[in-house]
Amino acid sequence: MVELEVEIRSAFDPFAEAKEDSDAPGAKEYIHIRIQQRNGKKSLTTVQGLRKEFSYEKILKDLKKDFCCNGNVVHDKELGKVIQLQGDQRKNVSQFLINAGLVKKDQIKIHGF
Repeated sequence: MVELEVEIRSAFDPFAEAKEDSDAPGAKEYIHIRIQQRNGKKSLTTVQGLRKEFSYEKILKDLKKDFCCNGNVVHDKELGKVIQLQGDQRKNVSQFLINAGLVKKDQIKIHGF
């Protein structure tokens, strides 16, 4: 029999860029805004990397009120606190964070599609 060498690739990790950026010494603190596809046309927007001093619950409350959507704060072991919102709210969230004075425009990275 003939033996074949097959390389099995790992599954796609949407947070791989965040892990690479955080390893660099002196790297900027980026706010990562991502979209994740659910079923059908449904999607989920995640906001990761906000400073720990901020009240995630108050930010979430304002985001939900401004964009008329639902959301929650998820506690992850590796990533810390992550804000999740229903729908594609990437542009809205980035504008909100800039207008509120929480971050500067060059600190935001928008991922997806």
